[in-house]
Amino acid sequence: MKWARRAAMTFLVVVLAAGLLANWIAPDSYARQFRDLPDVAPSSQHWLGTDDLGRDRFSRLLYGTRISVLLAPAAALVSSALAALIGGAAGFAGGWLEGCVMAATDLFLSLPWLFLLITARAFLPLNVSPLASVAITFALLGCLGWAAAARVICADARALCDSDILLLARASGSSGWRLLRRHVIPNLMPVLSAQFWISIPVFILTEANLGILGLGVAEPLPSWGSLLRELENFSAFSAQPWLFAPLLLLVLTVSCFHVALENREVWT
Repeated sequence: MKWARRAAMTFLVVVLAAGLLANWIAPDSYARQFRDLPDVAPSSQHWLGTDDLGRDRFSRLLYGTRISVLLAPAAALVSSALAALIGGAAGFAGGWLEGCVMAATDLFLSLPWLFLLITARAFLPLNVSPLASVAITFALLGCLGWAAAARVICADARALCDSDILLLARASGSSGWRLLRRHVIPNLMPVLSAQFWISIPVFILTEANLGILGLGVAEPLPSWGSLLRELENFSAFSAQPWLFAPLLLLVLTVSCFHVALENREVWT
């Protein structure tokens, strides 16, 4: 299966590069409207046609790739940092702190993740600038997505604290801070790295769900979720099969993440 992992990683690199180079690859701006060419079929000028406002779909797909693929790691970084702080502290301290953290993670994991996210997003202003909507969306993803990773890190930290290595370090006179800095944190980094990479495709899919519901990135800035809203028109599928391009790219990207993550040593 090494060839499959290499192919998946190559595809992810290409998608990442396309998002980074959208300013140079895209034939037009994502917001430019061709008023005389609304909802046209693909052509040499517009590779994926235009939407009902005359905006080039291929350009919007490239810019949407930048939003969805590049900012999902930002949300994963926030959630992993919170998981490391909360779960690591609970596992290292033990006692009542560990019990409270485990109860909090049980509460978070018992609630439907998407409904919790939609509820939190609904309490925030909806009429905001596109850049503010990006910050709000991925801040919510990061701040609400820490529970599962925190539980894993807490369990690993607790097992590490009960290991012979730390018992020997304590017997040698090492203080709590030295134990944390020299033994606990370095040994938790592989687990934290794995949780970071695993959460990226989760956040990509979650952003897509929010975008479909109109609670994600605000127009005119595109994302995969907002582009998928065009699929609400079921009657247009047979006449406009190119509308599936964002969905196909989303499925391939998430699938490639899972294929590449089958061997976590690739990432750690």
